[in-house]
Amino acid sequence: MSTVLPPPTALSFTLPAPDLSAWRAGNTGTPGVWHFDSGVPGRHVMISALVHGNELCGAWALKGLLEAALRPQKGRLTLAFCNLDAFDRFDAGNHDASRFTDEDLNRQWLDERIDAADTNERRRAAALRPWVAQADWLLDIHSMHEPSAPLLLTGVQPRNLQLARAMRSPEHIVIDAGHKDGVRMRDYGRFGLPDGQAPGQGGDTRSLLIECGFHGDPASRAVAQDQCVRFLETAGVVEAAELDRRLPGWRLADAPRQWALEVTGPVVARSSAFRFNAPFTGLEVIAQAGTVIGDNDGEPVATLYDDCVLVMPSTRQARAGVTVVRYARRRLL
Repeated sequence: MSTVLPPPTALSFTLPAPDLSAWRAGNTGTPGVWHFDSGVPGRHVMISALVHGNELCGAWALKGLLEAALRPQKGRLTLAFCNLDAFDRFDAGNHDASRFTDEDLNRQWLDERIDAADTNERRRAAALRPWVAQADWLLDIHSMHEPSAPLLLTGVQPRNLQLARAMRSPEHIVIDAGHKDGVRMRDYGRFGLPDGQAPGQGGDTRSLLIECGFHGDPASRAVAQDQCVRFLETAGVVEAAELDRRLPGWRLADAPRQWALEVTGPVVARSSAFRFNAPFTGLEVIAQAGTVIGDNDGEPVATLYDDCVLVMPSTRQARAGVTVVRYARRRLL
């Protein structure tokens, strides 16, 4: 009989919360949103952070971009601190409680949900929607419930996988269709359309979601900074020399290789009682199909094929309908 682990214990949260007091007003009339126009034709690029109020690494990165007075040399740049109300509740001793106020902001990106305006997150999505809709390229910065190597999520569009390859980091690229319980910002509007049907300045739109590591790990901040530099350079809005001059030390080494992890499906919890039978942290390759990895309200949870990769396993948000792990097949890019 498989061992079932007890509920997860609290992890040490050592990344401090950034002081955003100088930056939370924005310069657009939308709180937390900054916009800069070079006056030179080019892409409209958006970088978003704090979609979840306890995911601090992106807030640190955007604060750094603003403090460095970085401006686009071509096109336009939007920087957005998204869920400031949730961030204002942040407490390192109970950080999950500041993930959102009413509901997950990153499941509300359908116009009918946004237009309902019946929760704090839906009203905030309505305020952010014009900026997301205008953007040609989007980088949405997140972090994870558990310690893990960084993951770059591309959605299912090949154009986003091409962008991930061009950025040369991180090592693990996740190809996934999103969540059953709602639409992510990175899949909103044109970003969710198939290749060839999503026009933007200079070609189709692109959108990526970077998971930088554990929420409370200072290394997640370094990953967020590195991804910003790579994204802005690849988008063509800021040249590499200007990025290196204004943001010294932000660029990390290229990944030695890149793996494409093609998600084949999720494991969805039936209740908060879901448990794994080993302390999985993500990217484990389970050699044999049928290997039991957990218990879902009395039903064994087993892998479906050989060499199955576990993507973002976590029970910290487990409740009925919540994805607790994804299965994926991997290949070298």
